Amino acid sequence: MAKSNIKIPDCINFNGYKPCYPYTVCYDECKNPQPFGTRILIICLEAMGAVLQTTAMLAAIKRKYPQSHITWITLKNAIRLLDNNPLINSTLVWNSDSQLILQQMKFDILFSVDKTKHSCAFANIINSKEKYGFGLNENGIIIPFNSEAENLYKLGLDDNLKFKENKKYGTELLQEAMGLKFVRDEYVIELSDDENKFCRDYSETNLDKNKTIVGFNTGCSILFPNKKMTIDQHIYLIEKLSQNKKLQLVLVGGPEDAERNSIITARVGNKIINTPTAEGVRNGICYENICDLIITGDSFGMHVAIGLKKYVIAWFGLSCWSEIDLYERGIKLIPNGLECSPCWKRECPYDLECIQIIDLDKIISEVNNYAEKN
Repeated sequence: MAKSNIKIPDCINFNGYKPCYPYTVCYDECKNPQPFGTRILIICLEAMGAVLQTTAMLAAIKRKYPQSHITWITLKNAIRLLDNNPLINSTLVWNSDSQLILQQMKFDILFSVDKTKHSCAFANIINSKEKYGFGLNENGIIIPFNSEAENLYKLGLDDNLKFKENKKYGTELLQEAMGLKFVRDEYVIELSDDENKFCRDYSETNLDKNKTIVGFNTGCSILFPNKKMTIDQHIYLIEKLSQNKKLQLVLVGGPEDAERNSIITARVGNKIINTPTAEGVRNGICYENICDLIITGDSFGMHVAIGLKKYVIAWFGLSCWSEIDLYERGIKLIPNGLECSPCWKRECPYDLECIQIIDLDKIISEVNNYAEKN
C-alpha cells in the first residue's frame, strides 16, 4: 500500500473531513494556520462541583503553556458545565467512542485529576510525554504519577492531615499536584448570549429589580444526603427573612430537589418563588445567576454560585470547609468545637449534630446586612 502524500496541516481548525472555510483547499496550503502548540488532555470525570472547581486551573495551564490546545473529557452529566469556556478547545463525553479516539491521539501533557480506578486506568493508556496526577499500578492500586501529586495523594489517606491539618484550598492542592503555579484564579463559568437574555427576561417578568434576590439552594448530591439542612430550618429562615421587604426569596436546585422545594413552597406560600428544577443544568445555572446571594450547603449549587461570583453563605458539617474558597464573597458557617466534623460519612451516628447546630440567626443577620449595604 502506497503512503499518502497529502500534507496534513498543524492547525486546530483542520478536521480532515470538510474545509475550514468554504471553497478552500486546506491540505494544499493552510489559509489561516492555528498551530496546536502543547497538546493537553484533562481527565476530570467525577462530581459536578469538582469539575467546576477544576476549571480554576485553566488559567494556570495557559500561563505555563500559552500556545496550547486543551481537550477535556468528562461525564455526560457534567459536559454542559464546560459550554462556552474560552480556555478549552475540545470537550468529549466519557464513552467508548471518545475513549477510542483519545487512545489514537498523542499528547504532550496529561492532567489526570480524579482518584478513581476507571479514570486512572484510562490515564495509564493515554499516549502522553508527561503525566500529572493519578494512575494505577500493576496491582490496580491508585498511585501518583509525579512527586508534586504526593501531597494530595496523602491527603486522601490521612484523616488527620485532611480534616485537621490542611489549610489549603482544594484549587491550590489540585494545581500544585498538577505541577502548576497557584495564583488563586477564579472558576470559569461562561453564559451564552441566549442564557444571559433568559436571565434578564425571567428577572423582568418575575422579580423586583429594586430588591436583593436571595437564593436558597436546598439540596445536595444524593451520595451525601446528610449535607442538607432540614426543611424546618429552611422554613425558619424563609419566615424570618420574608419580613425584610428589601428582599425577594427564591428556591433553586436540580431534579433531586423538586419534592423538597415543593414541600417548602407549600408551607410558606408566596413568601418564596420556586424556580423550575427539571429544565437542565444550564437553566439551573441561570436560575442561580438571577440571584444576588445564595444560601447553600457544600454542594454543586455552592460551586455554581462561586463560579457566578455570587455572595455565598455556606454551611458545613461532614465536608472540609478549609478546601473551599469563596474568594472574599461570603462566609462559611462551620461547626466549631465539634470533634467529629468533618468526617465525610454517609451515615451519622450522632443525629447530625453538625446540621442541628447551624447558626440560623447568623445567616439571617448576614443576609440583612448584605441587603442593607447593597
